[in-house]
Amino acid sequence: MGVNRNILNLAVPSILANVTVPLVGMADIAVAGHLDPTSVVSSATLIGGVAIGTMLFDLLYWNFGFLRVGTGGLAAQAFGKGDMREAADIFSRATGMALACSLFLLAVQWIFLKLAFMVVDCSSEVEALASEYFFIRIWASPATLSLMAFKGWFIGMQDSISPMVTDLVVNGMNVLASILLAFGLTAGNFSWEGMGFSGIAAGTVIAQYSGLACAVILLLSKYGGKVFRGYGAGDFVAAFDRTRVKRFFSVNADLFVRSVCFIGIYIGFTTFSAHYGDLLLASGTILMKIMMLFSYFTDGFAYAGEALTGRYIGAGDKSMLRRTVKFVFVWSMSIGLVFMFIYAFAGLPILKVMTTDYQVVDMSLKYMPWMVLMPLAGCAAFAWDGIYIGATASRSIRNTMILAAAAFFLVYLAGSGILKGMVPEGEAASMLAVHILLAAYLVHLIVRTVYLSVRYRRDILTAPFEGASA
Repeated sequence: MGVNRNILNLAVPSILANVTVPLVGMADIAVAGHLDPTSVVSSATLIGGVAIGTMLFDLLYWNFGFLRVGTGGLAAQAFGKGDMREAADIFSRATGMALACSLFLLAVQWIFLKLAFMVVDCSSEVEALASEYFFIRIWASPATLSLMAFKGWFIGMQDSISPMVTDLVVNGMNVLASILLAFGLTAGNFSWEGMGFSGIAAGTVIAQYSGLACAVILLLSKYGGKVFRGYGAGDFVAAFDRTRVKRFFSVNADLFVRSVCFIGIYIGFTTFSAHYGDLLLASGTILMKIMMLFSYFTDGFAYAGEALTGRYIGAGDKSMLRRTVKFVFVWSMSIGLVFMFIYAFAGLPILKVMTTDYQVVDMSLKYMPWMVLMPLAGCAAFAWDGIYIGATASRSIRNTMILAAAAFFLVYLAGSGILKGMVPEGEAASMLAVHILLAAYLVHLIVRTVYLSVRYRRDILTAPFEGASA
């Protein structure tokens, strides 16, 4: 029971925080879907504007996912060894890099957006809305990237309460601020009509800085004396000494490639959907949000696997490592089974929460059977991710995502090529193409699961205990 207790102590707070994440995405889509359409801009176009705007930030921020992922594994191993000075240095490197990266993003924002729309295929109306969203939300980048580093470090320190509190602040503030700023407020004699569509992005900016303030308070109150006592500016600079950061950058280079592959798949999914018009773009966006619902539950166990895997590798305890892997999978796959039933029997109510546009609901409903197939492959893939991240087995993490991305594009491009030769262009062909797109996404999850399962004994149970580099 000790292993299960450790897993649940780490997983449950993460799950409680994670369940608010899809609510934020749903809230943004729902706000856009409930804004008053005009003769020029339809409800589907407003949803598409949020979808493309969000995708642009995924393109940016997923490149820096190593700030959370790499930090978590390294901090967990430092915790397992009982080396608090190394834990402090890891935090310094991660947050220092986060701030440097955010300044770079602010400097190149205009160039990035112009380049992005050279490859992103969408209507001019959606492009205009997405650009408006982007130029507001980009100013949250210092907070967003710093929060990645904070979250990874907290998890590595076996602390899932602090990131839970921070996420709840961010996500709760995001929903409230976006609704208020988009729709306005009327109270007594006071009336403010709101900012409309741009209020969705402004709400996100406010939420991110609120979360950063919360994370700083938690860090100082919980770790100021235990980890950072006597840690000054000179120690911060020393943390970036070349000989001390080699492993940090080696791991993160592999994780950067992993992030690029994730981006390629996600952007491919969205842009391929956009190619078939605003209605299928809106449908694809909603399906992606629904499809990821289960991940916010199983990610809690993936985070637990990450923290405990790193801890037991750092402590040299192979027996506890084996037991941790076993029970992380038991919990994760149970989540997968639950969500298979949810998607099978509650698809229509979920869709109606996302939008009141009956055309979008009707179109999305045609693809719900794919949602039933996703959870088992997805839960296994996410559980392996957490375990490999805790072991800092970054080479296999990189390789599996390269193969998975290749499989995604191969299945889609081959399938759509065959489709063009068999079905004339039109609505029927477009609808079939989205079926192929969802099949490609499922295949990429299966590739990830199979590859990491094959590599488990060598990369997790053997290499870390031989002192081999991951």
